[in-house]
Amino acid sequence: MNTALNLSSGPHVRDKWTTAFIMKLVTLSLLPATIVGVCVHGVHALLVVLLSVGTSVAAEFAFDKLCHKPDTWKDFSAVVTGLMLALCLSPSAPLHLPVIGALFAILVVKCCFGGLGKNFLNPALAARCFLLISFGSSMTSYAVDGVSGATPVAELMQGKAVNISSMFLGTAPGVIGSSVLALMIGGLALWALEIIHGEICFSVLISFTLFIGIFGGQGFDPSFLLAHICGGGVVMAAFFMATDYTTSPVSKFGQMIYGVTIGVLGGIFRLFSGAADSFSYCVISANLLTPLIDMYVVPGPKAFKRKGHYERVTVRTLAQHIPKPVVVLTAITLIAGIALSGVYVMTKDTIEAAHSLANAAAFKTVVPGAETFETPESVQQALDALNGQVYGSDYGRSTINEAYEAFDADGNLAGYVVRATSSDGFDGDVSMAVGLDPDGVVNGISFTELNETPGMGMRCGEPEFMDQFAGKAVSKFILGKAGTATEDDQIDSVSGASTTSGAVVNAVNAALDFYANNMKGGA
Repeated sequence: MNTALNLSSGPHVRDKWTTAFIMKLVTLSLLPATIVGVCVHGVHALLVVLLSVGTSVAAEFAFDKLCHKPDTWKDFSAVVTGLMLALCLSPSAPLHLPVIGALFAILVVKCCFGGLGKNFLNPALAARCFLLISFGSSMTSYAVDGVSGATPVAELMQGKAVNISSMFLGTAPGVIGSSVLALMIGGLALWALEIIHGEICFSVLISFTLFIGIFGGQGFDPSFLLAHICGGGVVMAAFFMATDYTTSPVSKFGQMIYGVTIGVLGGIFRLFSGAADSFSYCVISANLLTPLIDMYVVPGPKAFKRKGHYERVTVRTLAQHIPKPVVVLTAITLIAGIALSGVYVMTKDTIEAAHSLANAAAFKTVVPGAETFETPESVQQALDALNGQVYGSDYGRSTINEAYEAFDADGNLAGYVVRATSSDGFDGDVSMAVGLDPDGVVNGISFTELNETPGMGMRCGEPEFMDQFAGKAVSKFILGKAGTATEDDQIDSVSGASTTSGAVVNAVNAALDFYANNMKGGA
């Protein structure tokens, strides 16, 4: 078909900056953050970036060829998507994650909805949310120089002091594109060139800052506000994610509403949800509101209209704008939500009682002969002081949940029980009761929560692995490769499940340390 003469109805807007040219500028603006991320985190981070970008371009190329569409992969939009996704990933992310995320972003979020300009969600952010839901543990495991640690925002939410300079420069634990300085250099350059809308990025930053200052509990303390702004992807979202042309409103006032929505949601999630990686969901939520904003926030006409001459305008209500399937699905969702909430309320006490019985059974397993369990006042004070925070700095993301002195039927001390949880499991939390006899010798462990991969992580719940802890009088266990343990303090990892094995050992070690410092000798 000859497309030399392609006629369409007016108005016609001409601009020397093509889509490809704009996408190339966005790519260049992301390079400073990419270079800093690779320099700080090393070769693995570079592989994540290359795989994400390469998979994005290859996926769009394959889709164009298979569906006989124009070669849209040449406009650099796939490069931008892949690069944005990579910068939102952990530098230690398994290499299959950028591949899966890029395929989801390009094929599902972009191409299946008609390609560039027709997607209703930001592809890179949608892919990141998909990966966070599907691979939560891998997506939230961060490391610098091979040492894993919590992100500064996670530490900030626990009331700990953070190094703002390292957050600003991008040397703190976090995603590859965590350098605020590099992101601002690229973002401000795009704003100066009028590639992105200042109404969006600055309204996000201002509204988020005001919300944190008003409701954060520390007023407008500059250090506190800067720590929140420099972490959790706020700057990346404000300058690069929220400003996506396709998923943001058209009018300037609509863009400000959109930006404020993201900033306020970001503040709510940051302060009240307990999730450090929640800003992605804020932008995605605002993306869904964009059609509604564009419907009701319409710029006024600039042309002159003679008084008394009006065109006939048909006013449609909001209900008329919403398709019936959306109304039906919303009604079904509300009914299902109310029903599930009702079931939860009715069964809440039963579920809690079942959990208590399961915990009691686990306690008796690790302290044979125990009949009653009591928490001394000094131990309770130590637990209250922890306030559910990560225990120490040497045990990964482990927490101490409960601690008891165990007594037999005659009232004699039978041992001690400490229940600990590690959030470093491959598929979620790993909780267990660690039992010790009156002399501090480990009786054994009993899991109260283990939902790992069948045939792999779940093998940590088998006697072959669990029995390694029993009968050992040590202050700390050391995890090694399968078949290498020769000393009492050494534990053989489950082959193919080193992540889960490490989570278990960390939790046991945290429990032993808590016992030694707060319970040993009947303290």
